[in-house]
Amino acid sequence: MLRVLSTHLFLNQRLHSTQLDLAARSGAQAVEIFAARQHFDYTSRDHVAEMADWFRSNPLLPWSLHAPLYPDREMGRAGAPAVNVLHPEKSRRIDSMDEIKRSLEAAEQIPFRNLILHLGERNDGWSARTLEYALTALEHLGAFARPLGVRLMVENLTSDPTTPEHLVEILRIGHLDNVGVCLDLGHAHITVGISSAIATLDTRIASVHVHDNHAQKDEHLWPGDGTIDWTSTVSALKALANPPAMVLEIHYNLGHDPTQLPGRIEKSFALFD
Repeated sequence: MLRVLSTHLFLNQRLHSTQLDLAARSGAQAVEIFAARQHFDYTSRDHVAEMADWFRSNPLLPWSLHAPLYPDREMGRAGAPAVNVLHPEKSRRIDSMDEIKRSLEAAEQIPFRNLILHLGERNDGWSARTLEYALTALEHLGAFARPLGVRLMVENLTSDPTTPEHLVEILRIGHLDNVGVCLDLGHAHITVGISSAIATLDTRIASVHVHDNHAQKDEHLWPGDGTIDWTSTVSALKALANPPAMVLEIHYNLGHDPTQLPGRIEKSFALFD
């Protein structure tokens, strides 16, 4: 299983080489870059070029890019609308796809292989129209991503459109066999349960967001700090026919002691040995 560190851990800081060096020292083989403008400014040629230069000189792989959730530097706190490709208003859906395409353009310099995509927001409902919007977004973004060598991956959230069953339905109806699934363990723990999610998504799982919670809210805790049964979870993941990448996605605001980060990262990866 590929060991990947999500830069979500550093989301309140500008992404720079020091954080990538820390990931490499802590046992990560690759990273997932979180596309938030205050962290990784995918609209800045200089910032993208700076990161591209680092990857060209280091063995750490740019495994994936997490698509932006907001188009601003304040994560929506200043009033900017969320990126939502399922929004009822067509203009909002178009704006959201345009923002995601802006982030995808970074693949021209940073050769990440996958884009992690949220289909909508937490309160979105499931309907025939939702399905239509999801298919349109995946077809449109897929056509943009393919020439860049990037595969789309949809993530299970805590919303109706992104339950494991509905994700499978979207991909089946759209004949989207080239779209993978990023299984988020924390989201599954809050909703249908991890074992059920793995059984439903099965061979479509190509990447896994690893973090913990207490089955009530999306805390993004270190593995073992919540109530996920890691013994059974690891066993179920290892039983998959194609081992997925393990992406450690920890919250940036847990009061981390920088001196302890390498040890905590290494301990989390060791769960999957």
